[in-house]
Amino acid sequence: MNDLRAIDRIDTGPRFSDEDAIRLNRMFRGQDTREMLGNLIADGLAGDLATVSSFGAESAVLLHLIAQVAPDLPVLFLDTGKHFPETLTYRDDIMGTLGLTNLRTLTPDAETLAQKDESGLRWSYDPDGCCEIRKVIPLANALSDYDATLTGRKAFQSATRAHLPRFEVDTSDSQGRLKINPLIDWTANDIEAYFEGHNLPRHPLVTEGYPSIGCGPCTNKVAPGEDPRSGRWKGWDKTECGIHKPGEEPFL
Repeated sequence: MNDLRAIDRIDTGPRFSDEDAIRLNRMFRGQDTREMLGNLIADGLAGDLATVSSFGAESAVLLHLIAQVAPDLPVLFLDTGKHFPETLTYRDDIMGTLGLTNLRTLTPDAETLAQKDESGLRWSYDPDGCCEIRKVIPLANALSDYDATLTGRKAFQSATRAHLPRFEVDTSDSQGRLKINPLIDWTANDIEAYFEGHNLPRHPLVTEGYPSIGCGPCTNKVAPGEDPRSGRWKGWDKTECGIHKPGEEPFL
């Protein structure tokens, strides 16, 4: 894998270019997910790397894979103040069960909340604004320390994720940060088989009809056969919190 070291790190300007993402997609084509993660991390190809986890319905799969190759990898969790209590308990249980040692909890700025969401009800009339101050800004501030992040996105979850590649350049800022989607080509059956094969603990809300779990006020149950993410921001023309952009273009 030494030939992969050809992607240079630079001190100024974008960390990664579209060409870098294209090369990485080609270089790792055909490798299974665990092998890809192991080589990527061992060779330092992504620079300073972290994973962002919601500790939602399927999060245990990627976290288990990470625990096998780099249990000390930073795990960034956005504590919005609006999570289900079950999610917070599940987060702590998963970290301990898998032997992950580097949880980093991100919280919204207290002064910003006091100014822009004093009642705590902004989610009910401006979900985009709520996500902005409770998720997008805190994560953007934290990511200034990293060159790349791992996500748990999968193509089957929604139409907006159907054509995403493994490697892409984050379009949400101008820093050229790399966004890596290790599970993008996994199917729902693959996820289920991995849970069963490794006896991974389930988020307690999954059995209650929540296949995709975000903040409590903006997460609803999903009927059988519906898009797994259709319960998120139900009734709003909104499919992502703003961390991931629906219009991100794939680099193949």
